[in-house]
Amino acid sequence: MPSEVLYWLLGDGRKIFMDCTVGYSGHAEKLLEGSGPDGRLVGLDRDRSAIEASRQRLSRFGARAILIHGHFMELKQHLSEQGLAQVDGIVFDLGVSSPQLDEPARGFSFQQDGPLDMRMDQSIGGTAADLINRWPEAQLADAIFQFGEERFSRRIARAIVRARERHPLGTTKELVSVIEGAVPANYRHGRLHCATRTFQALRISVNQELDCLESALRDAVDVLSPGGRLCVISFHSLEDRIVKHTFRALSGKEDPALVVLTKKPQVSTREESDRNPRSRSAKLRAIQRVSKEGHS
Repeated sequence: MPSEVLYWLLGDGRKIFMDCTVGYSGHAEKLLEGSGPDGRLVGLDRDRSAIEASRQRLSRFGARAILIHGHFMELKQHLSEQGLAQVDGIVFDLGVSSPQLDEPARGFSFQQDGPLDMRMDQSIGGTAADLINRWPEAQLADAIFQFGEERFSRRIARAIVRARERHPLGTTKELVSVIEGAVPANYRHGRLHCATRTFQALRISVNQELDCLESALRDAVDVLSPGGRLCVISFHSLEDRIVKHTFRALSGKEDPALVVLTKKPQVSTREESDRNPRSRSAKLRAIQRVSKEGHS
């Protein structure tokens, strides 16, 4: 949703931006182009390969683009290290990126065979294979139900435990096969692939995606300059709920820190959905930091 992000973030003299999930710099490039020669951007990403790709893509902007391999839960620290206390615009584009999905070796997609990795930052933490081969059945079922909103979570968890007793599960194809064998036939051939929700749940668990989102959003609001704006794009209801509730809490106080600009989340246009089917589930919410005079 690049045009929507630019609509909310550019203008009113905003010059310093932060992209907390810079990915392959789709938003970052447009923000740097649109903010003129004085515009600067700090980009963070947990994925080192995304940072390297962005470094090449944004090289023409020179010192205007600062790219950091790091997590948005430490956004205040990263800004401070760059000598910045405030920024004028911030964007979070949550979830997994298309290049990550399209690379079988990363293990995010059930559509191609690859190792069960799923780590956004491959330099730390356990993989999805570690998780499904070690977690107790009840913990697996709870995670698949909570983070995947999968109604057959218990059946899938039971099937995983049975399968790993024969041999450890190591590839996406092996896991898909187990899931297909665990669910009813009509669910197996439904509109949504029967492995979608389980893969989402495992990815969220591996990367602890929801654990630090609220605190990161609150930190982002703290570092916004008066009149500065924050955009968040989420891709499933669990993320969107956290974003909505956090924004509501910060805007609903007697002396609110911000005003909500999007009463309902924006969704991608039909044109973008047709061009990029993965954007169909995207929801964008935007807020503005209340200025010192108390006006938005």
